Parts: sequence; C-alpha cells; structure tokens
Amino acid sequence: MALVIELGVAELATTRVAISPLSETVECLRQLGGRDRQAVNLPWLRWAEDELAREPLALPWTWPLLVSDRPNWPQFLVPAPRGAGPSIDDDLAALRATTARQVRRSLGRVFGDDPRGTVTDLAAHPAAGLKAVAAELRAAHDRLVAPHWPRMRAVLDADVAHRARVFAAGGAEKLFAGLHPDLRWDDGRLLLTSEHVRDDVVVNRGPGGLVLIPVVLGPPHVMIKKNTSTQTTVRYPARGRGALWTAGTRPPAEATVRLLGRARAGLLEALRSPATTTDLAHALGVTPSAVSQHLAVLRENGLAQRERSGRQVFYLITALGAALLAE
Repeated sequence: MALVIELGVAELATTRVAISPLSETVECLRQLGGRDRQAVNLPWLRWAEDELAREPLALPWTWPLLVSDRPNWPQFLVPAPRGAGPSIDDDLAALRATTARQVRRSLGRVFGDDPRGTVTDLAAHPAAGLKAVAAELRAAHDRLVAPHWPRMRAVLDADVAHRARVFAAGGAEKLFAGLHPDLRWDDGRLLLTSEHVRDDVVVNRGPGGLVLIPVVLGPPHVMIKKNTSTQTTVRYPARGRGALWTAGTRPPAEATVRLLGRARAGLLEALRSPATTTDLAHALGVTPSAVSQHLAVLRENGLAQRERSGRQVFYLITALGAALLAE
C-alpha cells in the first residue's frame, strides 16, 4: 500500500523545508495522551508529566481533537508554515485563518457524523472555537515546548541545513530518499510505503509545492496530509533528535578526558546533539567565550563542525568526534 503525491516541475521548484513550533506542540500533547510515544523522548516526557503534575494545563477544546478513540486527528491543527522559521505566533495566526468550511470538512473526516462535546461546538462556531484552540495551544507551547526550544531549534535548523546540502548535491531523488526509508521519489511522484498506510491513496495535494517539516517530538514514521486546501506538508523525524535529551548528560570516558581535558571532552559529549554557543555555555555552566575557545580547538582537530541556518550558528560533532567518544 502506498500514499502517492503527484509533483510536477512547478511544484517541485517551490517545495521547501521549514520548521513548525506548532507541530512540536501538537505532537507533545499527543505523546502526553499516550499516542505515538517514543523511547527517545522519554526524558522530555518524564519532565513534562512532572510539570503538569505540579500545575495542570486545561485543554477543553484541544484535547478531544488530539486524543480520542479515532485513528486520526484534524490536520488543520498543523497548517503549513508560511516561512522557513516561523514563530509560534505565526503558526497560530495561520491556524486561526482556517476557514469554516475547512474546519467542518476536516472534523467530518475524523469524527464522521457523530461528533460530541466541544467537537460539535467547534463545527457550529469555527471562528470562536479556533480562537479558543489557539489560546490553549499557545499555553501548551509556553509550558511544555518553550523551555526546551533553543536546543530543539538547533536540531531542526541542523536538519534544514543538511537537506539543503543534499538537494544541492543530488537533487529531488536524493532529498526525498534521505528524509526517511519509507519515502522514495519515482518519475514525478513521491511515494510513501509504510505499515501506517493501509490503502493505495493519491493525496489531494494543495496548491504549490510541498512543505517538508522535520519533527523532534513526533513518531518515527512520516506524516503526510491526505487532504488540504493549503500547501501539503510532509512531516518526518529530524536528524539528530535521538541524542537531544541525552547529549551532555553522561560523563565522557576517562580516556577521552585524558586526551582532550575534562572541559573539551564534556563539550564534545554535549555536541552529540546540535547546539549554539549560548546553549552550550548555559548547559555546561561556563562563559560563552570559554565555549568558543574550546570549540575552536575541537574544530581545528576535526572533532566538531559549524553550521549556519539563517542567522543561527550551531555546532555538532563530526564522525571523527563520535568515534573518539565511542572509544
């Protein structure tokens, strides 16, 4: 079984990669609701559950949409980002701009002819309901995503920079093949073959090219909107997310410490997940200038590398650095 997206030259030319704080917020709530929980995110999940035990978060409009007995959830909750790196406010503005017709059609696809509770209220009063949903999602983002956003953003920016290099070197075929093993590009079509695809379906692609969105707090499989009146999104697991919550939490091996010194060995361990100089200084309890000096030495010796995405500069470990830590 396969999900198929037809892409012409014009659509391929306008396909882009973007990040979405709102996508991360929606996925974090689904994980808290027991949907698509991933072992790599367990440190975050334990933190979030403790945070909510201390002060619960009221989500009367949003929770029934995301955590229900239905296999899917309304896809209008994650609209296509309007830029490469939008803020949560940008994402929520796009959500509130969803038309009443789009809301009702999406709710009908998920809940059928038997909606209940606030789902019925949302269908009856989409504008007011979307405003309430957006307010709840903003509160969830501020409580559960924002405290970790700088490091999450570094992972996502690193993924975006990597995809740009892959596309420049190998074109669309290499780009899509590298996103996920379940994806492949074949003669003007993008095919998703997965156990989560139960029928052969041709996606009702929205206008323009695709928006590829790397995700940290999401499932290990690819998520594609089957129906949308805006740009079709393809959300996939971000590179490097596996080390996000564990990087820098374990002491480096003594052999590495003897070779590099404790400060640089600890910094190299923290670079298992991409991070900025400021993030590293905060995590290690040292000054940004000290981090910069150590990073310069690690880069000169091929153990770390620097990437730029827009105005953001982040650092990550090289294959040689990872091999040194493994030793």
